[in-house]
Amino acid sequence: MVAGAIVMMFPFLWTVITSITPNGSLSGGPTLFVEHPTLDAYGTLFARLPMARIVLNSLFVALVSTGLQLLTGSMAGYAFARLDFPGKPLVFGLYLATMMIPLQVLVVPLFIEFRDWQLQDTLFALIAPTVASAFGVFLLRQAIQAVPRELDEAATIDGAGHLRIFARIILPLVRPELATVGIFGFMASWNSFLWPLVVIRSPELQTLPLGLATLQGQFTTRWDVVMAGSVVSILPMALVYLLAQRHVIAGVAHTGLK
Repeated sequence: MVAGAIVMMFPFLWTVITSITPNGSLSGGPTLFVEHPTLDAYGTLFARLPMARIVLNSLFVALVSTGLQLLTGSMAGYAFARLDFPGKPLVFGLYLATMMIPLQVLVVPLFIEFRDWQLQDTLFALIAPTVASAFGVFLLRQAIQAVPRELDEAATIDGAGHLRIFARIILPLVRPELATVGIFGFMASWNSFLWPLVVIRSPELQTLPLGLATLQGQFTTRWDVVMAGSVVSILPMALVYLLAQRHVIAGVAHTGLK
């Protein structure tokens, strides 16, 4: 496990070391040993890009997208796990089938749709396609199915309806799975590059992946600055994961178990 951890951490260590290496020292290629570490790359990064605005854009899109995925995923998961309606297995199967369609296939029709609505080049265009997550619905449906129905029946006898059962009983019992869906949704939105590249044109609406892409020049690239930007983009994800890793591990381990 230690050897595996070293292999996994090596790219992050290399990124940090390159970000504090003087630009002139990189002419011979990347190095793991820095004689005179410096933070000049971070100063150049914040001078070349409006990093505060870019980080806020990414944070806003990621938080709103994740919140909506948790809301729609938990409600749909409850419906598929607890409610009976015609065609439920077919609808659930079709919904899961959307997981097999890559984003690259949907980019053109999505762009045409938002262009016709005159919503391209807006933060709403970044959020709308991620309102629902088939993975989130599947994971939360499995988690809700593992909750004993006797709890629902006891609440029904006490006069609770579906909304109260959902909010007061189901949601507190599936917190690990909610954390798991939240982490995956946040990371997907934070790292999204292709869709923002297609739909965003204004520099003030750029997200972190778009901003970092502009750091690479056509002929020369300041790799210390690129790595400094990578470190800035990694830190929020690492912080979120460290805060929720216990719930993530529990959610994955308990999925589908009764």
